Amino acid sequence: MGEDGLHGPDGLDELVTVLDQLADRFRAMPQSYLLGKVAGHPSRATAGLALARQLAHWAQLVEEGEGAGARPREIPDAGVFAVGDQLSVAGHDLVTALAQTPTAAPGLLAEAVAAVRTTMKATL
Repeated sequence: MGEDGLHGPDGLDELVTVLDQLADRFRAMPQSYLLGKVAGHPSRATAGLALARQLAHWAQLVEEGEGAGARPREIPDAGVFAVGDQLSVAGHDLVTALAQTPTAAPGLLAEAVAAVRTTMKATL
């Protein structure tokens, strides 16, 4: 168990596991379910896109540093059927960034896992 309480030597495997589960779930959702409203979002798809954008933002912060002042890159709205892939790409970018710079953002790994779990629960 990692020192942050997540499983594995570096703690990243729990993020990969929950991220892959959520992305696969979004890929399998029918359109009617993707478009269904959930708390805080007009649809499950927009909730997933919001999480993908947050994960991408975190990855950019880790890669470039918080003081870099770079304008955040934003994941475009590519439609409801793209959300699963967008979650996967953004999440795995964050995993890669954290693996390459494990001390860059203390606590971010646990925050990312919590964000994925929260979105998973909200979009059931």
